[in-house]
Amino acid sequence: MQVMNCTTPANYFHALRRQMHRDFRKPLIMMTPKSLLRHKKCVSDISEFSKKSTFHRVLEDDAYSKIGNLLERKKRDNKIKKVVMCSGKIYYDLIEERENSNNNRVTFLRIEQLYPFPVKTLANILKRYTKAQFIWCQEEPQNMGAWNTVRNYIDRTLEIINFGDKSVKYIG
Repeated sequence: MQVMNCTTPANYFHALRRQMHRDFRKPLIMMTPKSLLRHKKCVSDISEFSKKSTFHRVLEDDAYSKIGNLLERKKRDNKIKKVVMCSGKIYYDLIEERENSNNNRVTFLRIEQLYPFPVKTLANILKRYTKAQFIWCQEEPQNMGAWNTVRNYIDRTLEIINFGDKSVKYIG
């Protein structure tokens, strides 16, 4: 089974495309709210719908993708104090608030595939943020939403990349 919460039109398209082109069938549970259909920031470039692009299990911050230079990315990674992971439309609320407060020490990661959890993909991204605090943010209360599922996966991912002294915190 696969459980997804896509936040971009292109990722939604590629999730459905992947489902149809696989040689095997797997149940797909898609949790994407209708409100994202009307959201002004929920857009994808036309090039993201091509065969050169694929489904992304984890999406990095859009502001991060605008930095092309590898040296600039490394400088930015060292300045990040909080890595906020989330899933779904709350991402757009978070980036709006970051823009209003002009806080460049926070970056956001969107977990697009909740199950099976993308441990390797997330580990490759998180290991760049050695000085950061890791947070899971969701709209729902702590006993609802994805928190009870992702908490153990994220903590395990932090252990894999030898951040064993750190753990993920909840904000909701």
